[in-house]
Amino acid sequence: MEVPTWTFGVPSVSVIGDGYCFPYPMELIVKKKIKKMSNAQFEVFDLSGNLLLQVDGGVWSFNMKRIVRDPAGFPILTLRGKALTLWHKWKAHEGENKDENNILFSVRQSHPLQIKKDLHVFLANFKQKDPDFHVTGSYTSLSFKVYKGHRLLAEVKGPRLSAEVKHTFTLESFYKGKEKYRVKVYPEVDYAFIVALLVIIDENDTP
Repeated sequence: MEVPTWTFGVPSVSVIGDGYCFPYPMELIVKKKIKKMSNAQFEVFDLSGNLLLQVDGGVWSFNMKRIVRDPAGFPILTLRGKALTLWHKWKAHEGENKDENNILFSVRQSHPLQIKKDLHVFLANFKQKDPDFHVTGSYTSLSFKVYKGHRLLAEVKGPRLSAEVKHTFTLESFYKGKEKYRVKVYPEVDYAFIVALLVIIDENDTP
């Protein structure tokens, strides 16, 4: 087993909690299982097979809801989105809270008619002009990138990344309703936040 390289002095990117930031790279396996057209479940493991996070939820009455849970099933984050809207807006609350004054972060498309997904992430509720994070990705190109200002936090390829995502997608996996992501999260990046953004962009991109 490869011993992780510890990194010190890197600015921490913590959104959901400091407990999800580590001073060494993390390799995550994200498994997605589609139970039916309106429902999908995600499970996140480390390379040793330990369950780290669970994500469940689906689409009801044109609203989308995903709940991120810890290994014991306790809700740590709820993602609420609007299906059938041009802007694909999402809001994230701690636990199962839905108070509009207590939003951890909000997500929306940068343009409603774009083909390649380009998402803006705001800490709180769409009030400021400039986003705190910028996410790009595409279901067809299997890409996933996260920026904080001009700082690159996540990307598919390259040796100097904060998170790397590889997506295994085949027609067989689609028909069986199973997909698998391999995520590499670099030091001091909130891996629960990265997983939440991955779920959102997957939700927006799923045909």
